Amino acid sequence: MTTHKYKYKTFSCFNKTFTNAEPGPPPDVIHAFHSFSSPGATSMSADNLLRFLTDHQRDRHCTSDDALHIIQSLKGDHKTDDGLTLDDFFHFLLRDDLNPPLKSEVHHDMNAPLSHYFIFTGHNSYLIGNQLTSDCSDVPIVAALVRGVRVIELDLWPNSTKDDVEVFHGRTLTSPISLRQCLWSIKEHAFDTSAYPVIITFEDHLTPDLQAVVAEMVTEIFGEMLYYPETDVLSEFPSPESLKGRILISTKPPIECLEDKETDEKGVEDMNASDENSYKQSAPTYTRLITIHAGKSKGDFKEDLKVEGKVKRLSLSESKLEKASESYGPDIVRFTQKNMLRVYPKGIRITSSNYKPQVAWTHGAQMVAFNMQGHGKSLWFMQGLFKANGGCGYVKKPDFLVEKGPNNEVFDPKRTLPVNKTLKVKAYLGIGWSTDFSLTDFDSNSPPDFYIKMDIAGVPADKGKKKTKTIKNNWFPVWEEEFDFALSVPDLAMLRIQVKEEDRTEKDDFAGQTCLPISELKPGLRSIPLYDAKGEKYKSVRLLMRFQLK
Repeated sequence: MTTHKYKYKTFSCFNKTFTNAEPGPPPDVIHAFHSFSSPGATSMSADNLLRFLTDHQRDRHCTSDDALHIIQSLKGDHKTDDGLTLDDFFHFLLRDDLNPPLKSEVHHDMNAPLSHYFIFTGHNSYLIGNQLTSDCSDVPIVAALVRGVRVIELDLWPNSTKDDVEVFHGRTLTSPISLRQCLWSIKEHAFDTSAYPVIITFEDHLTPDLQAVVAEMVTEIFGEMLYYPETDVLSEFPSPESLKGRILISTKPPIECLEDKETDEKGVEDMNASDENSYKQSAPTYTRLITIHAGKSKGDFKEDLKVEGKVKRLSLSESKLEKASESYGPDIVRFTQKNMLRVYPKGIRITSSNYKPQVAWTHGAQMVAFNMQGHGKSLWFMQGLFKANGGCGYVKKPDFLVEKGPNNEVFDPKRTLPVNKTLKVKAYLGIGWSTDFSLTDFDSNSPPDFYIKMDIAGVPADKGKKKTKTIKNNWFPVWEEEFDFALSVPDLAMLRIQVKEEDRTEKDDFAGQTCLPISELKPGLRSIPLYDAKGEKYKSVRLLMRFQLK
């Protein structure tokens, strides 16, 4: 067992040395090693490792080649016949690249209509910081695409000379960026992380001649990457699989833009007859590029949520969704089975904060638009959900959100359901803080005092919270504690894991987090990589945990 000595100053003048030992294999790991090794053997062969993977870890699709790859990764290409010692086996379990908590490949059915998926969606994707004064740039757009975001929002406005199009947050002090630059950056990075379609939502504040400019620009830049339907009216959206490598446009058709401008409460002057004719003339070229026709709530939720022959997208603020959900929950679910619902942050979130996404997801909203620069716990949930399905940016909605019952009934988000499953989580130990942090990052006088907080987020009934004991003065905490979480709708539940460092005089320090969709959790002993407050993965910090869903 490797030990480390850490010297701290106490009372500004005295040195105190703390000795911390790196943890060895927990009893459950030792038991698993001996259970799947040959009797009396000191190493686990590739065949026995494969049995462990398929029987204990429930990785049913693992092959002999997978087992050999693990041994080669730990021992080198020329020592595969030696198998894994107990220490090798322990180190394998701690490797999140070899033993992750979620599947790393796309495994959902990708042939359903777009409306059957939650889609990783950005809000005001061009803003670097707050909603009022920050710069507009293509940098956050590229960062979002690289992270796997599939819906990019651009606000389109005329430039000062009214002869070109800029992107900025209207009626604020945000500095503009050219639309052309944004589109080129999207083209270059759209499929860096995921092959599945990118949807660009335009918030259109343009005159008819500039809409024509946009149509020409989009066609020129994207070329064959641009998808648009052959018919003006879609009765069903195409599938993500059929749209691989394609870019789609979602915005209001010009005639609806005209109606919005005529009723704009922000002081835009009414259009005259010639303006209306201009919109109608520009409509065919601009409109034909729109795959997902958008509309805004007219204030009558019953009318907004009508399911008609043609498919469309409806946008609601987080506040309007909450209000609508009070009386129209099943209607929203029914609407989202065929149509798109985009939910966006309320206007007072000027610091680019975010809202809890669970209400939107529970009602089947596909595009839950988030400020990707607005770090915080809500964004952790968003990042966590889209770790699912190989991080491709599309997560298939649970069947109960897209199917109807025998009497045409749909899922009612307000209905309280009985406990369906119990998630058992065992927290063994954590490593990596001594590598990724400096000696005094947590405490200037001693090694850190770590504990784990876990909680469930999903439907209102699923909200358990648990906490481990605090391990004092140790960079390598060992907890060995198990917790149960009762779940009524596990398919919509997420497990949030936070590690904190106990501080007696101030707020406890943050030491890592992750959010995991429970329906995607791989059972068995798993390595859980942790992320910083911005969602960036730590190089070395991870936990060893066990998951069982019964």
